[in-house]
Amino acid sequence: MTTTSTLLPAATPPAPRPDRTRALLLCGVVAGPLFVLTFLVDGTTRDDYDPLRHPVSSLALGDHGWTQTVNFLVCGLLTLLFAVGARRALRPGRASTWGPLLIGVWAVGLLVAGAFTTDPVSGYPPGTPDAPAAYTTSGLLHDGAALIAFPALTAAFFVLTRRFAGQRRRGWAIYSALTGLVFLAGFVLAGVGFAQSAGLVDLAGLYQRVAIVAGLLWLTLLAVHLRRQVSGAPPRR
Repeated sequence: MTTTSTLLPAATPPAPRPDRTRALLLCGVVAGPLFVLTFLVDGTTRDDYDPLRHPVSSLALGDHGWTQTVNFLVCGLLTLLFAVGARRALRPGRASTWGPLLIGVWAVGLLVAGAFTTDPVSGYPPGTPDAPAAYTTSGLLHDGAALIAFPALTAAFFVLTRRFAGQRRRGWAIYSALTGLVFLAGFVLAGVGFAQSAGLVDLAGLYQRVAIVAGLLWLTLLAVHLRRQVSGAPPRR
Protein backbone atom coordinates (compact mmCIF):
# COMPACT_ATOMS: atom_id res chain seq x y z
CA MET A 1 0.00 0.00 0.00
CA THR A 2 1.32 3.43 -0.89
CA THR A 3 0.29 6.69 0.67
CA THR A 4 0.28 9.91 -1.28
CA SER A 5 0.24 13.27 0.34
CA THR A 6 -0.68 16.57 -1.16
CA LEU A 7 1.19 19.63 -0.05
CA LEU A 8 -1.19 22.53 0.15
CA PRO A 9 0.11 26.10 -0.04
CA ALA A 10 0.16 27.95 3.23
CA ALA A 11 -2.91 30.03 3.75
CA THR A 12 -2.36 33.76 3.59
CA PRO A 13 -4.15 36.01 6.03
CA PRO A 14 -6.99 38.00 4.49
CA ALA A 15 -6.18 41.58 3.61
CA PRO A 16 -7.78 44.21 5.82
CA ARG A 17 -11.07 45.51 4.41
CA PRO A 18 -10.51 49.02 3.01
CA ASP A 19 -13.87 50.31 4.26
CA ARG A 20 -13.14 49.17 7.81
CA THR A 21 -9.64 50.61 7.67
CA ARG A 22 -10.98 53.95 6.44
CA ALA A 23 -13.47 54.00 9.32
CA LEU A 24 -10.66 53.44 11.81
CA LEU A 25 -8.58 56.17 10.18
CA LEU A 26 -11.54 58.54 10.34
CA CYS A 27 -11.27 58.31 14.13
CA GLY A 28 -7.85 59.94 13.78
CA VAL A 29 -9.29 62.73 11.63
CA VAL A 30 -11.85 63.56 14.33
CA ALA A 31 -9.84 63.03 17.54
CA GLY A 32 -7.46 66.00 17.42
CA PRO A 33 -9.84 68.78 16.36
CA LEU A 34 -12.46 67.59 18.85
CA PHE A 35 -9.95 67.55 21.71
CA VAL A 36 -8.52 70.99 20.95
CA LEU A 37 -11.91 72.62 20.36
CA THR A 38 -13.24 71.19 23.63
CA PHE A 39 -10.41 72.41 25.85
CA LEU A 40 -10.32 75.82 24.15
CA VAL A 41 -14.04 76.41 24.69
CA ASP A 42 -14.00 74.88 28.17
CA GLY A 43 -11.14 77.14 29.22
CA THR A 44 -13.14 80.28 28.38
CA THR A 45 -15.90 79.27 30.81
CA ARG A 46 -13.66 78.96 33.89
CA ASP A 47 -13.17 81.87 36.26
CA ASP A 48 -9.52 82.45 37.21
CA TYR A 49 -8.31 79.90 34.63
CA ASP A 50 -5.44 81.28 32.54
CA PRO A 51 -4.64 79.21 29.42
CA LEU A 52 -1.22 80.86 29.22
CA ARG A 53 -0.31 79.65 32.71
CA HIS A 54 -2.40 76.60 33.57
CA PRO A 55 -2.24 73.11 32.03
CA VAL A 56 -5.04 71.57 30.00
CA SER A 57 -5.32 68.84 32.62
CA SER A 58 -6.38 71.38 35.26
CA LEU A 59 -9.68 71.75 33.41
CA ALA A 60 -10.59 68.36 34.89
CA LEU A 61 -10.67 69.97 38.34
CA GLY A 62 -13.63 71.82 39.79
CA ASP A 63 -17.39 71.66 39.32
CA HIS A 64 -17.29 71.18 35.55
CA GLY A 65 -14.20 69.00 35.49
CA TRP A 66 -16.12 66.12 33.95
CA THR A 67 -15.97 67.92 30.58
CA GLN A 68 -12.20 67.59 30.28
CA THR A 69 -12.29 64.10 31.77
CA VAL A 70 -14.66 62.99 29.01
CA ASN A 71 -12.51 64.87 26.50
CA PHE A 72 -9.45 62.84 27.52
CA LEU A 73 -11.34 59.56 27.36
CA VAL A 74 -13.01 60.20 24.00
CA CYS A 75 -9.81 61.44 22.36
CA GLY A 76 -7.87 58.52 23.81
CA LEU A 77 -10.36 55.97 22.48
CA LEU A 78 -10.54 57.59 19.04
CA THR A 79 -6.74 57.77 18.83
CA LEU A 80 -6.41 54.13 19.87
CA LEU A 81 -8.79 53.11 17.08
CA PHE A 82 -6.78 55.28 14.69
CA ALA A 83 -3.59 53.48 15.73
CA VAL A 84 -5.22 50.19 14.69
CA GLY A 85 -6.17 51.71 11.35
CA ALA A 86 -2.68 53.15 10.89
CA ARG A 87 -1.19 49.70 11.45
CA ARG A 88 -3.38 48.34 8.65
CA ALA A 89 -2.64 51.23 6.30
CA LEU A 90 1.13 51.35 6.85
CA ARG A 91 1.99 47.66 6.55
CA PRO A 92 4.10 46.25 5.14
CA GLY A 93 7.16 48.42 5.37
CA ARG A 94 9.30 50.50 7.66
CA ALA A 95 7.51 51.90 10.74
CA SER A 96 4.40 49.81 10.13
CA THR A 97 4.75 48.32 13.61
CA TRP A 98 6.54 50.91 15.71
CA GLY A 99 4.69 53.95 14.37
CA PRO A 100 1.19 52.72 15.26
CA LEU A 101 2.46 51.18 18.51
CA LEU A 102 3.88 54.49 19.70
CA ILE A 103 0.69 56.30 18.70
CA GLY A 104 -1.20 53.66 20.66
CA VAL A 105 0.92 54.38 23.74
CA TRP A 106 0.02 58.06 23.40
CA ALA A 107 -3.66 57.06 23.20
CA VAL A 108 -3.43 54.93 26.33
CA GLY A 109 -1.78 57.88 28.08
CA LEU A 110 -4.81 60.01 27.25
CA LEU A 111 -7.11 57.35 28.67
CA VAL A 112 -5.10 57.18 31.89
CA ALA A 113 -5.11 60.99 32.09
CA GLY A 114 -8.89 60.88 31.90
CA ALA A 115 -9.20 58.14 34.50
CA PHE A 116 -6.92 59.88 37.03
CA THR A 117 -7.14 63.63 37.57
CA THR A 118 -4.09 65.80 38.03
CA ASP A 119 -3.20 67.59 41.24
CA PRO A 120 -3.72 71.38 41.37
CA VAL A 121 -0.77 73.38 40.05
CA SER A 122 0.13 77.03 39.49
CA GLY A 123 -2.68 78.23 41.75
CA TYR A 124 -5.63 76.64 39.96
CA PRO A 125 -8.29 76.02 41.16
CA PRO A 126 -8.27 79.28 43.17
CA GLY A 127 -7.08 78.85 46.72
CA THR A 128 -4.70 75.97 45.95
CA PRO A 129 -0.90 76.31 46.20
CA ASP A 130 1.34 76.79 43.18
CA ALA A 131 2.83 73.33 43.76
CA PRO A 132 1.38 70.45 45.79
CA ALA A 133 3.03 69.75 49.13
CA ALA A 134 2.53 66.04 48.45
CA TYR A 135 1.26 64.22 45.38
CA THR A 136 -1.93 62.20 45.50
CA THR A 137 -2.03 58.72 43.96
CA SER A 138 -4.29 60.06 41.22
CA GLY A 139 -1.89 62.91 40.49
CA LEU A 140 1.10 60.58 40.34
CA LEU A 141 -0.67 58.26 37.89
CA HIS A 142 -1.77 61.20 35.76
CA ASP A 143 1.70 62.72 35.59
CA GLY A 144 3.30 59.31 35.12
CA ALA A 145 1.10 58.70 32.10
CA ALA A 146 2.22 62.03 30.63
CA LEU A 147 5.89 61.14 31.16
CA ILE A 148 5.34 58.03 29.03
CA ALA A 149 2.83 59.33 26.49
CA PHE A 150 4.62 62.52 25.41
CA PRO A 151 7.98 60.81 24.69
CA ALA A 152 6.14 57.99 22.90
CA LEU A 153 4.45 60.39 20.50
CA THR A 154 7.74 62.25 20.06
CA ALA A 155 9.34 58.97 19.00
CA ALA A 156 6.45 58.32 16.61
CA PHE A 157 7.21 61.55 14.74
CA PHE A 158 10.78 60.48 14.08
CA VAL A 159 9.91 56.86 13.30
CA LEU A 160 7.51 58.08 10.62
CA THR A 161 10.12 60.62 9.46
CA ARG A 162 12.38 57.71 8.50
CA ARG A 163 9.57 55.98 6.64
CA PHE A 164 8.66 59.08 4.64
CA ALA A 165 12.32 59.81 3.90
CA GLY A 166 12.77 56.25 2.64
CA GLN A 167 9.75 56.73 0.37
CA ARG A 168 11.23 60.03 -0.88
CA ARG A 169 8.26 61.97 0.45
CA ARG A 170 10.39 64.93 1.38
CA GLY A 171 7.57 67.22 2.50
CA TRP A 172 6.14 64.69 4.91
CA ALA A 173 9.59 63.78 6.22
CA ILE A 174 10.49 67.41 6.97
CA TYR A 175 7.07 68.13 8.47
CA SER A 176 7.24 65.08 10.74
CA ALA A 177 10.74 65.95 11.97
CA LEU A 178 9.87 69.59 12.65
CA THR A 179 6.71 68.57 14.49
CA GLY A 180 8.77 66.23 16.65
CA LEU A 181 11.15 69.05 17.59
CA VAL A 182 8.35 71.51 18.37
CA PHE A 183 6.43 68.90 20.36
CA LEU A 184 9.47 67.90 22.41
CA ALA A 185 10.50 71.51 23.08
CA GLY A 186 6.97 72.46 24.15
CA PHE A 187 6.73 69.44 26.45
CA VAL A 188 10.04 70.20 28.16
CA LEU A 189 9.39 73.94 28.55
CA ALA A 190 5.90 73.30 29.91
CA GLY A 191 7.19 70.73 32.38
CA VAL A 192 9.84 73.09 33.70
CA GLY A 193 7.26 75.87 33.92
CA PHE A 194 4.75 73.76 35.84
CA ALA A 195 7.59 72.97 38.25
CA GLN A 196 7.40 76.72 39.05
CA SER A 197 10.54 77.90 37.27
CA ALA A 198 10.38 81.68 37.59
CA GLY A 199 11.18 82.36 33.95
CA LEU A 200 8.69 79.89 32.48
CA VAL A 201 5.78 79.41 34.87
CA ASP A 202 3.66 82.26 33.50
CA LEU A 203 3.73 80.79 29.98
CA ALA A 204 3.82 77.08 30.80
CA GLY A 205 0.23 76.60 29.64
CA LEU A 206 1.06 78.21 26.30
CA TYR A 207 4.08 75.96 25.76
CA GLN A 208 1.96 72.91 26.51
CA ARG A 209 -0.75 74.04 24.11
CA VAL A 210 1.76 74.63 21.32
CA ALA A 211 3.01 71.07 21.79
CA ILE A 212 -0.47 69.55 21.94
CA VAL A 213 -1.82 71.45 18.94
CA ALA A 214 1.28 70.68 16.85
CA GLY A 215 1.15 66.99 17.73
CA LEU A 216 -2.58 66.57 17.21
CA LEU A 217 -2.47 68.49 13.92
CA TRP A 218 0.18 66.04 12.68
CA LEU A 219 -1.93 63.07 13.75
CA THR A 220 -4.97 64.56 12.01
CA LEU A 221 -3.12 65.17 8.75
CA LEU A 222 -1.53 61.72 8.94
CA ALA A 223 -4.99 60.20 9.26
CA VAL A 224 -6.18 62.18 6.23
CA HIS A 225 -3.08 61.11 4.28
CA LEU A 226 -3.53 57.44 5.11
CA ARG A 227 -7.25 57.53 4.25
CA ARG A 228 -6.37 58.91 0.81
CA GLN A 229 -3.77 56.19 0.42
CA VAL A 230 -6.22 53.42 1.36
CA SER A 231 -8.82 54.92 -0.99
CA GLY A 232 -6.36 54.73 -3.87
CA ALA A 233 -5.94 58.48 -4.27
CA PRO A 234 -2.50 59.65 -5.44
CA PRO A 235 -0.25 60.33 -2.42
CA ARG A 236 0.82 63.87 -1.60
CA ARG A 237 4.48 64.37 -0.90
